[in-house]
Amino acid sequence: MQKEDVIIVGGGPCGLAAAISLQSKGFSPLIIEKGNIVNAIYHYPTHQTFFSSSERLEIGDVPFITENRKPVRNQALAYYREVVIRKNLRVNTFEKVAEISKSNRGVIEVVTSNQIYETTNVIIATGYYDHPNFMNVPGEELEKVHHYFKEAHPYFDTDVVVIGGKNSAVDASLELVKAGARVTVLYRGNEYSNSIKPWILPEFDGLIRDGVIKMEFGAHVTQITEDKVFYHVNNEEKCVKNDFVFAMTGYHPDHTFLKNIGIDIDVKTGRPVFHPDTMETNVSSVFVAGVIAAGNNANEIFIENGRFHGEQIASYLKKNRQG
Repeated sequence: MQKEDVIIVGGGPCGLAAAISLQSKGFSPLIIEKGNIVNAIYHYPTHQTFFSSSERLEIGDVPFITENRKPVRNQALAYYREVVIRKNLRVNTFEKVAEISKSNRGVIEVVTSNQIYETTNVIIATGYYDHPNFMNVPGEELEKVHHYFKEAHPYFDTDVVVIGGKNSAVDASLELVKAGARVTVLYRGNEYSNSIKPWILPEFDGLIRDGVIKMEFGAHVTQITEDKVFYHVNNEEKCVKNDFVFAMTGYHPDHTFLKNIGIDIDVKTGRPVFHPDTMETNVSSVFVAGVIAAGNNANEIFIENGRFHGEQIASYLKKNRQG
């Protein structure tokens, strides 16, 4: 049984930022990450450009300097690796947390794939990227259907359907067209989403106007087969031939994991119950940090504001320790 004063579950930017804040207040936190550090960013599309500028992604007062104002995926990966080195953070990578439970004496037990830990405080900073929103339509489980987009090259000279109309769908569509795929976008909204990055919308709209990308608004997918996607617009049934499908329908936090710890979840918003000043949940000594605090609304908390949650938690824990 390994004893720790604070365990952080999740090695993304917000988990790393929390560890740095805790270190500055005399704690020695251990970060446990089921993949590599900043695992969600690693799984971003290879061409990904961040919405945020580099200074808004900085943590631990380590400058993030890039030639362009908005960094790309590989620059972010290099930056956060450097932060871990400079701050000498303790990170156990490729170790999955299976269970967290609290005893009557207030000790929290964290069971992982490698070890059992005892701690007095746990911070959940797991994000939401690992859990896609499924459409729950027949055929969604087919091998040709993907909920993540990495790069476009394999889809040269193929017919691809992209489902969704927000940034991930638009980004994927643009990259697929550049690689020579024939793209149809099916979006249940009736007009372009307000969340689309303003610097890519004109290019996307231009390709639709020129007929390079076919886009159907008000499209609701009903079935996917080996060679077609069926959908309806208003009361009209339609189908489109395709070889591959990218269902870019968003992601959500792992509510089951949180509930198993005893954390209450707001049914309407999917937000865990927590105190806004301390980030402590209804389970005492268990905190949330980063995008997981936003529940189902992934557009509410980003790295640029979630990175400050760790300072709130660290200040509260230091005050309690002194008290």
